[in-house]
Amino acid sequence: MAKLNVMLCCGAGMSSGFLAQRIRMEAKKQKLDMQVEARSESQVPQYYGKFEILLLAPHYANQLETYTGLGEKHGFKVAVIPAKIYSAMDSKAMLEMIQNMR
Repeated sequence: MAKLNVMLCCGAGMSSGFLAQRIRMEAKKQKLDMQVEARSESQVPQYYGKFEILLLAPHYANQLETYTGLGEKHGFKVAVIPAKIYSAMDSKAMLEMIQNMR
């Protein structure tokens, strides 16, 4: 399977940055070829075409429709990270969600 590039999006990119780091560690344990980055919402447009999956922090759920449209235009899938997974920084559940989006 080809390398999967995932972008996590939140306000400043900090809380999602912690989750991205945990997902990378879990992906490495599972020997998955995956790059996971976290960026602030304002930075995401610079990376269109460089990721296949965009995951929005729960507090950006109201922007799902907008990003879904952008995803159709730029070739990426979009989902909102469930609040329970986000608050627990549950990298295993997050990785499972990512794998199901492939």
